[in-house]
Amino acid sequence: MSQELHSIPMYKAFGLHIQSEIHFPELPTLPPASIQAPHSSEPIDLYIGYADLASQWASYSPTGAYINTPDTYMLRIEGLALFACKNGNRMEASPEPGADPDQLRLYLLGTCMGAILLQRKILPLHGSAIEIDGRAYAIVGHSGHGKSTLASALLQQGYRLLTDDVIPVSRDANGTFQVTPAYPQQKLWQESLDVFGMSTSEYRPLFERETKFAVPVTSSFVQDTLPLAGIFELVKADCKDLMLQETSRLERLSLLSRHTYRSSLLEGCGLTAWHFDITARLASQVDLYRVWRPIDQQTIHSLRKLVLDRARSVSAAFSQ
Repeated sequence: MSQELHSIPMYKAFGLHIQSEIHFPELPTLPPASIQAPHSSEPIDLYIGYADLASQWASYSPTGAYINTPDTYMLRIEGLALFACKNGNRMEASPEPGADPDQLRLYLLGTCMGAILLQRKILPLHGSAIEIDGRAYAIVGHSGHGKSTLASALLQQGYRLLTDDVIPVSRDANGTFQVTPAYPQQKLWQESLDVFGMSTSEYRPLFERETKFAVPVTSSFVQDTLPLAGIFELVKADCKDLMLQETSRLERLSLLSRHTYRSSLLEGCGLTAWHFDITARLASQVDLYRVWRPIDQQTIHSLRKLVLDRARSVSAAFSQ
């Protein structure tokens, strides 16, 4: 697809200035800018466009659904598209005829963005991040364990969202870990909407026949990078009551490893040593907690209070 560069929209997400041929209604837009314009105030960090990727894919003689090298990640989703992520600054898609544009964007902002962040040496954690008392708190856990539901419960109490699904974690010049905002949208299952009395008719399914919905949170979105003050891992378990426990130093590396978004890409990208180093530093600087929640009980309001109480105690310690 060919367009004049100055007419291609600019977006801001994941801390990146993104110019994209593909329309992203969920992303905050920026004023149009020419790519690599000599005096542009918005330099391009990531370009997203269409491309014919068939010959490049075939050149790797793939034996599976993806290819992963230090500078290129390619993914094939049957019936949807071929994707390519290159050098941390370019993302390409080659859609199949009739590809669902909503599903296409899901992969671009999910798996492909995770690959781009890794290529840029930004740690992507799988979960949601919420601002509490001016600091970021990450909520991680396996699928279905309540990450986005807890984040939504906190939003309803007036707290604000930094990111849902992919959490970009980096270090500033002083070595402080921080979370960069992604974009103002949550992804919630119908069961989560039901918990909060939210009608599915008000929200768009993420793609056709999906029971997970896109929930805009523009008025409750943080646009500034914030220091990361704590990480909560949610675990559904066969227990009677909620229980929160600070994780030991030995447990922290494995917790961060299992909740690194698309951690299977690390070896092919040559980032195994980098990942060990950054997670070891993160484990030594930020408090990590494990929260067990009963499998067969609705505990979201008690869970919200438990997490808020701990976050407030962390904030009080910072202010002393």
